[in-house]
Amino acid sequence: MYLTSFDPFTRDFDRIVRRAFATAPRTSALPMDTLRRDGEVVLRFDVPGVDPEKLDITVDKGVLTVSATREETKAEGDEHVVRERYVGSFTRRVRLSDRLDADNIQASHEDGVLELHIPVREEAKPRKIEVGTRKELAA
Repeated sequence: MYLTSFDPFTRDFDRIVRRAFATAPRTSALPMDTLRRDGEVVLRFDVPGVDPEKLDITVDKGVLTVSATREETKAEGDEHVVRERYVGSFTRRVRLSDRLDADNIQASHEDGVLELHIPVREEAKPRKIEVGTRKELAA
């Protein structure tokens, strides 16, 4: 399953398939929050039940790809009565601005949340411009 944040076709196609086959509503398997902080952007992905070893994060041509694999935990003889938790592989893609420093992304995983810190490039940060006089500029 591929979920792409910049591909509206995926959302519409999923809605049509759900209606056609009357399946339970599907939500993004990797929901994401984005925060802007001084000097960085923070992405938080919900990955409950995912072993950190089963996370794969790559950046290629300005696209950040986060993949996770959640494996089913089921003992022999167990039968599902209700099944709402998704298992398998999930992928989320995010196009990164060229103002972000994709070479220095840092990732951490704690309590089922994957957090990526992406620094803003130095040249993209706001800067203060001093106001002088014409005489100072001419000198």
